[in-house]
Amino acid sequence: MLRKIFLGTLLFSKFLSTSAQTDSTLATSSTPTITGSVDAYFRYNFNDPKAGGPLNDYNNYTSFTNSQNSFQLGMASVRADHSFGKASATIDLGFGPRAEEFTYGDPNHPTLFAVKQAYINYAISDKFKLTIGKWATHIGYEVTDAYLNRNYSMDYMFSYGPFSHTGLKADISLGKKSALMLGVANTTDVVAEAGSRRYALAQFSTGTANDKVKFYLNYQGSYGGSFSTTQFDVVLTAAVTSKFSIGYNGTIQTTKPAESTNASWWGSAVYLTVDPTTAFGITLRGEYFDNKKAVVSAPATSIFDLTLSPNFRVGNLTIIPELRLDASSDEVFEKSDDTPIKTTVTGLLGVTYHF
Repeated sequence: MLRKIFLGTLLFSKFLSTSAQTDSTLATSSTPTITGSVDAYFRYNFNDPKAGGPLNDYNNYTSFTNSQNSFQLGMASVRADHSFGKASATIDLGFGPRAEEFTYGDPNHPTLFAVKQAYINYAISDKFKLTIGKWATHIGYEVTDAYLNRNYSMDYMFSYGPFSHTGLKADISLGKKSALMLGVANTTDVVAEAGSRRYALAQFSTGTANDKVKFYLNYQGSYGGSFSTTQFDVVLTAAVTSKFSIGYNGTIQTTKPAESTNASWWGSAVYLTVDPTTAFGITLRGEYFDNKKAVVSAPATSIFDLTLSPNFRVGNLTIIPELRLDASSDEVFEKSDDTPIKTTVTGLLGVTYHF
């Protein structure tokens, strides 16, 4: 019996050695590519709300900018990417309030808040790639890293949609500009999980030959467990000219608690961007967010936000002086004396740097 195990181990080791030698002919080992970013901001809401008010601290119901009349660190990120042959890996770490809000704390794994992404890829062919680990969500228009967004403050759809997924996915090339992603993951935003509840993930993407128009149809849907969640999301980008582009994001998420009826929240946003020069651009975002059925923790109302964000660029440094209007159909904001109001205006100065 021991002899059979020994011989089997030798044969398996020989197979791995041969496979590794074959793979090494495709690429040589290299040092990791290191990139990173840092962002900070100052936010002032002109109604000057006080913490501990009856409605909401600082008239803010979106992610990452819950402060008033204060300078704040957003996030410091360091990312390492490495590849060898058909395999590659990414480690993306974040530190600061933005990272802590992006990755929910787990008392059993207290250091996981710093892991924005950590995954391993293996390209079975040039048209089929597998990924296992944790990665940022495919759903939505805006992303976690501040330097990749034109607006510094986040929209409502990002804030109440998924942030990340931990699981296994396959990226499949369909030819030309079209691709398909299929995956299975833990409960949205949860890294370590036991139980039968899982999420099915999917994305279909396509675009024109010159990449001026791109389209993404995104999906997540739960199965197992006592309640279900389903979300469909659409992203469309179009470069109208070399200096003017349009973006659109629409999403709807439906939940069905145990022994209850379906309820949905939805949102829709348009992004208009003008870049007269490489050193200056401006983006106007208009979003409508409907949570009248109180599906998520935002106010049970509808909110319209209009955000104007000039971008001043000096190399890898971007300065974003931002003006934002939030208007609700109900009195969900408040004045400095705690009087409820429907509309509020915020000024913000964001600064990002990436390398």
